[in-house]
Amino acid sequence: MTDASPPTPTPADVPAPISLHKPGDPPTRELGRVPATPPTPEVRTLQVEFSGDAREYFRIWIVNVALSVVTLGLYSPWARVRTRQYFYGHTRLEGHPFEYTAQPLALLRSFLIVAALFVVYTLSQQLPKFQWVSFVMIALFGLAYPWLVYRSLRFNAANTVYRGLNFRFHGTPGAAYVAYLFIMLTLPFTGGLTYPLARWMQHRYILQGLAYGTTRARWNKDVGPVYVAYLKGVGVAIGVGVLAVLAVLLLVWTLGSGLNGDLSDLLDVVLLEVLSTGSYVAVALGFGALYLGYILLVLGVGQYLHAAVLRYSLDGLYFGETLRLHTTFRPSRLAWIHVTNTLAQLFTLGLLTPWAVVRRTRYLLDGVQVQTIADLDHFSADSTPTESALGEAAHEFFNFDLGF
Repeated sequence: MTDASPPTPTPADVPAPISLHKPGDPPTRELGRVPATPPTPEVRTLQVEFSGDAREYFRIWIVNVALSVVTLGLYSPWARVRTRQYFYGHTRLEGHPFEYTAQPLALLRSFLIVAALFVVYTLSQQLPKFQWVSFVMIALFGLAYPWLVYRSLRFNAANTVYRGLNFRFHGTPGAAYVAYLFIMLTLPFTGGLTYPLARWMQHRYILQGLAYGTTRARWNKDVGPVYVAYLKGVGVAIGVGVLAVLAVLLLVWTLGSGLNGDLSDLLDVVLLEVLSTGSYVAVALGFGALYLGYILLVLGVGQYLHAAVLRYSLDGLYFGETLRLHTTFRPSRLAWIHVTNTLAQLFTLGLLTPWAVVRRTRYLLDGVQVQTIADLDHFSADSTPTESALGEAAHEFFNFDLGF
């Protein structure tokens, strides 16, 4: 007796595979071939660190000032390079310092060109027959200023190094003229209402053109928050001014109430008191204090606006797809630091300038972080040729600082 072999199943006998998809759903791959979900990249937050010391920088600063005076300004390029090398070298990210690699001799050559033009301008102002030359030079400088900004940004970027890679600036001269000349020409016709727009365009020009190696920066910010910041700043200035006027009026009314409210009698009493006691110094100090308060208010509001726009511009600035900046410094705090620094420099005849600069730089950089999902060593270099120092020399000569 032989065993019967089992019948071979036919396709009709094989059960259909179980599927969770309904008719009309998009087809899926087989269960065994579904790729695993890629892990979410880890976002690392890197704090920018500043280790500068006021006493250490004071020694550099005092030598720079002394040699610049002795050499009639010829040492200024070396002073600029030494100062930037100190601050860049004491600014670190992930343990690596920044570097400033500009050569003082390159700055000196351009510095001498700018100085010679300034001498011609000054002499032409002193000679009535040639005063027209000074007006022509002012007009030419205004026309050339956007180009100088463009050259200065390229020079500073090319000489800023981090981890062996240079920064680059890819902005164009045409865009510089739009942001630094054409939009500024609209201010008289708009009553200054386009000034926040001009500041926004200038920040956009600088940050959109920036690159670290071959990695370009991305900056997509609206102009609306810039106008909001300016409204807040102007509102604070107006509010403080109104309160000051009300305080003076209240004082006048209080003093005048004892004289039956006659303001002319009050003024006569004040004048007689000044003349009889010789309180000229007290009156002068009073007006001086009011004027100083006004100056400090203007400085504070100006610094608040600068810091507010700077924080808004830097926060969320991307480099490629893997790195972005995050800012935490407070504009109001930066304004307070600026005002108190100014008072400290004023009452010490400038000797606390190094302390003031280090103090402001430390607070500003402590409020900047870098968020990245990539290793900072993965950025690649760019082979842009060496840049001319003429634009930077012009800004150094006229003490303009673009704050790269």
